[in-house]
Amino acid sequence: MSAKTKIVVLHMKEMIYTLIFAGLGILLILLLICMFLPKQKEKAVETMTYVAGVYTSTVQLNDSTMDVQVVVDESRIRSISLVNLDETVSAMYPLMQPAAESLADQIITKQSTENISYDKDNQYTSMVLLNAVNDALTKAEVE
Repeated sequence: MSAKTKIVVLHMKEMIYTLIFAGLGILLILLLICMFLPKQKEKAVETMTYVAGVYTSTVQLNDSTMDVQVVVDESRIRSISLVNLDETVSAMYPLMQPAAESLADQIITKQSTENISYDKDNQYTSMVLLNAVNDALTKAEVE
């Protein structure tokens, strides 16, 4: 086997042009990537969700009624409580007050009435109270 020597001649001018064009090509690709990549989501600015105030919803229990009171400001639910709760109602429905307190804690923490959990023992009481809270929040929403 004979080894033939090959001589390659590179012109310095062509090498410089090639490096410049390769650099410009890489720069163009990086610029296109930066332009068309999705930008990170900016932090959402709190907007008005509610009209600030105190809103009530009435719950009918046999012959007596009670009100569920919801206090909101422009963007948050501040408190939920039972008002006009008669002693006879609290005696006949002893789970009403504990269920209301449990729901109020969860709703204020989550700032939503979605995915609220309640005990199996007082699920119907909790559902009645949750419906009343939803009614009051519907009254408070910005149109």
